[in-house]
Amino acid sequence: MLSSFTVLDLTWVLGGPFAGQLLAQLGAEVVKIEPLEGDLARQVSRHALEFEGDPGFFLSVNRGKASLALDLKHPQGRDVFYDLVRRSHAVLYGFAPDVPKRLGLDKDSLLAVNPRLCIAQLIGLHDEPPFANAPAFDLIVQALSGLMSITGERGGKPVRAGYQVADLAGGLYLALACVGGMLKALRDGRGELVQVSLLDCQLALLTWQAQNYFLSGEVPAANGARHPVIAPSDIYPCLDGRYIAVSPTGQQFWRTFCQAIGREDLAADPRFKEAKDRIENVEALTGILNEVFSSRTSDQWGEHLFAARVPAAPVHTVADAVEQPLARLRAMVEEVPHPRSGRSLKFLGNPFKYEGARPLAYPPALGADTRDLLRRLCGYDDAVIDNLARQRVIYEGGRT
Repeated sequence: MLSSFTVLDLTWVLGGPFAGQLLAQLGAEVVKIEPLEGDLARQVSRHALEFEGDPGFFLSVNRGKASLALDLKHPQGRDVFYDLVRRSHAVLYGFAPDVPKRLGLDKDSLLAVNPRLCIAQLIGLHDEPPFANAPAFDLIVQALSGLMSITGERGGKPVRAGYQVADLAGGLYLALACVGGMLKALRDGRGELVQVSLLDCQLALLTWQAQNYFLSGEVPAANGARHPVIAPSDIYPCLDGRYIAVSPTGQQFWRTFCQAIGREDLAADPRFKEAKDRIENVEALTGILNEVFSSRTSDQWGEHLFAARVPAAPVHTVADAVEQPLARLRAMVEEVPHPRSGRSLKFLGNPFKYEGARPLAYPPALGADTRDLLRRLCGYDDAVIDNLARQRVIYEGGRT
């Protein structure tokens, strides 16, 4: 896929590194450029391997990368980076908008070094005052984007999504933008800067909620798990206290569903016969279905409705989700040996399924690949690398 492309990943923490890992999953050589003290994510997680101290936060988005520790604020560090840029196809960074110019990593500076370079920049809100330096953490972006207003129970307070959807969606868009930029450079022989804002990404994902607002003026609101225009499409409590999600959309699925739950009478009931009737009488329908689903466990209903080809599934915990047979069948759980202990650790797999794809390597130790990369990409000999290390321009993992 991207096996002939080299990407320099200067991002940190979550969204940007997620983009770099996606590019690695597509086959690119991704070089993680870290400050000498390492990515902040190496210290932020409360979950870590006790014997090695590898934080789960860092492990989750840095597989398949090489690590080069480099002081970009040092004049020689900038020169080293430029030498890396000459042999690379793209740079990812997530600096505040005023930082690239100060570090000599702005568009004009980098394209002067490599005119075919794609520069993919992740920002929080906007690149001009007063927004340029505003902190744009995931929760803040979820709030500004309207996402929190449509998440949670009807009439309840706004609720953030259960994972960092603003950061991770930004990473998805950043990876896509980077691929597009690299392909354009191949076609035109000319690189460019492509910018992705976390807020832009969340606004783009509003899709039909925003479009319906533009058309009707009606402001979308939180509705719990219930779909606002389809019924039944909701979650229902079961005998074991867990939930079943059900969404028999369309008349054929509705009739099949009624038959599967032993309530064929509902399909003929004038309150529920047509889609518009079911929406108008959704509260009455919900009361009936709550009683129906209370007769079996969530798993029992899930197996029964799956066999009947009804769109339904148990509401899984994270543990259920990653341990279900389907996750293994799709290779979405992989076991990778720890490079120092040999102990295997589970990771999420590659969602891109293409011929020849292999599990990504364990995330790199800080600076573990510094010497090899400087030799291979920059052509430096050991004397030059040793001198850079003595001056604290670079750091080599496992060396003093």
